[in-house]
Amino acid sequence: MIPFYALIVSFLLFKVLGLLGLSYWEGWHTALQGAVAAMFLLTASAHWGKSRQDLIRMVPSSFPRPDWLVTATGWLEIAGAVGILLPATSRVASICLALMLIAMFPANLRAAREGLTIRGRATPKLLVRTLLQLVFLTAVILAG
Repeated sequence: MIPFYALIVSFLLFKVLGLLGLSYWEGWHTALQGAVAAMFLLTASAHWGKSRQDLIRMVPSSFPRPDWLVTATGWLEIAGAVGILLPATSRVASICLALMLIAMFPANLRAAREGLTIRGRATPKLLVRTLLQLVFLTAVILAG
């Protein structure tokens, strides 16, 4: 749920900055791009922090080298966060981030089905996780 809160709060923050006169953030599109970038930078940080082992446990056993996959997806999240902010790459970054969200969904399914935790907190149930995923996909696509 924390990435969802980060997406919403950062979107509102960027919109307020636009209302306060920072012209870059006046439109909804740039505010959404900033919010998507903030969310992915936040989620990327978990790939090397205290949550790393929990994320590794989420990777389905059919995938090789879950530690490498967690590291790689963390770097891809950072690249996507930067790319979504740049006009020349925002569309490609949007597509790549959407594909990555879809590719990572089996890990979220596993976490929901097996009741895994992240830093001691239960992961969202399957229905909530699926709805969140749809919100994230929509935000990423609209940001591109």
